Amino acid sequence: MTKLRTIATEEAFSIPEVAEALKYVSRGPSQSLDKLLVKGIYDSNDGKGYDALNFLDGLLDVEGRRLKQMDELDIDMHLLSLTAPGVQMFDADTATDLAALANDLLADICKRHPTRFAGLAAFAPQSPKRAAKEMERAINDLKLNGFILNSHTNDEYLDDPKYWPFLEAAEALDACIYIHPRAASYGLKGPLQDYGMDSAMWGYGVEVGTHAVRMMTSGLFDKFPKLKICIGHMGEAIPFWIWRITFMNSRAQEGGRSPKTELTMDEYFKRNFVITTSGVEDHLALDYSIKKIGADNVLWAIDYPYQPMKPAVEFIRSAPLDDETKAKVAHKNAERIFHIRPLD
Repeated sequence: MTKLRTIATEEAFSIPEVAEALKYVSRGPSQSLDKLLVKGIYDSNDGKGYDALNFLDGLLDVEGRRLKQMDELDIDMHLLSLTAPGVQMFDADTATDLAALANDLLADICKRHPTRFAGLAAFAPQSPKRAAKEMERAINDLKLNGFILNSHTNDEYLDDPKYWPFLEAAEALDACIYIHPRAASYGLKGPLQDYGMDSAMWGYGVEVGTHAVRMMTSGLFDKFPKLKICIGHMGEAIPFWIWRITFMNSRAQEGGRSPKTELTMDEYFKRNFVITTSGVEDHLALDYSIKKIGADNVLWAIDYPYQPMKPAVEFIRSAPLDDETKAKVAHKNAERIFHIRPLD
């Protein structure tokens, strides 16, 4: 039996410079809901909560602890990306500089371990034209594999034309943008501040799902028809909702509440989006997603260090899929979408 190659596609890392800058942000007066997670990871020494889970070591120690676990579990590759909120809580100049530094260091890791790590480049949406230049550098010079964006920036979304210079760059570079969650924007955060709902349990999916639906309903993909977007966590519930989103959007268009678009919402989702399994180890959800949006649009991921590696490996290896479908989810789709070299 041929060994199943495994490429995990939502695997977080960080660098000390970004970690230190986020510690500083966590002590500031911002009302961002992200501060709950940021303070817990970067500015807590109480041995409780996020500090007890030791996420920071997992983010910073790419070539030690992480690689050892990958070897033990026979995971071939991690597609690394600068962890949320990335550089999006900083001023534009700081964000631009830190994104470039993170990309340089990420490219060095990938060069040292070309069969074990690939990388998604960070960029600073706060400065769209400089972001586009960094994106070009990341793909053409650093040979990275795509881009990471942590949902909203300054409580704004990608349907705002001010951000289109870097969408144009991503489309021209044939490079996928992975939209990763962060805490809800100001207008969404109210009911999410209690009971731990601000982050992965609920708020993150609400945030990215909202972002993706805004992109589709705005007509953005008529402007950028070849733009490819990846979202995690089994599609942030959109595959389950897409029939109703499509139907209700058709009514909204007829009633003049939403722009007329060239395609339906279902068609945009299947054409312009792919999803990963990150943090959702549920065979029934996987089966539904494959049947709903197609086997070519679903990629395996772990969400390390926020999710443990072993259950995610057991999830994909035991998935009740035929060999070809399992190969697509485990590695072939990642190779195609993120331009990762297939095995010879």
